[in-house]
Amino acid sequence: MITNVPHVVFKTRIRNEALGGPNPFEWKDVTTDDLFKDKNVVVFSLPGAFTPTCSTSHLPRYEELYEEFKGQGIDAVICISVNDAFVMFQWGKSQNAQNVFLLPDGNGDFTRQMGMLVKKDNLGFGMRSWRYAMHVENGEIKKMFSEAGYQDNAPEDPFEVSDADTVLNYLKAR
Repeated sequence: MITNVPHVVFKTRIRNEALGGPNPFEWKDVTTDDLFKDKNVVVFSLPGAFTPTCSTSHLPRYEELYEEFKGQGIDAVICISVNDAFVMFQWGKSQNAQNVFLLPDGNGDFTRQMGMLVKKDNLGFGMRSWRYAMHVENGEIKKMFSEAGYQDNAPEDPFEVSDADTVLNYLKAR
């Protein structure tokens, strides 16, 4: 099991009003140091934007409890998915996500180095993330919440321990 988040570069899109027009966004590389260095962060990863459990339960509950996470000294709550920046942006808009940072891992580099990349060919998804959450301090993984049954083409998509309430309860009990 790894003890530190892997060093990767995420390809993201950021708004730049100076560009004008209907698509005022530009590419920006974001590194794991940008996200984790000298920060106290909660990360949760899920199989995909716009999928049922991710859209009805996983992301909304983290969004709902965001202020409570902040109250526990958390600097950021990050949702990682093996989706591209365009998909993550549109999913965030459709979810009205205001607080959780939606981080695209389009190539699956972070997810692979975390040991969480799985095939979901049985659903036509290709390579995706296994569902998990973690508490990270200054790049060091303090606690992992990985769903049971990790495997390629898993017949189930468990959602028991990577949920917002479980992670928040852990933080409160520290």
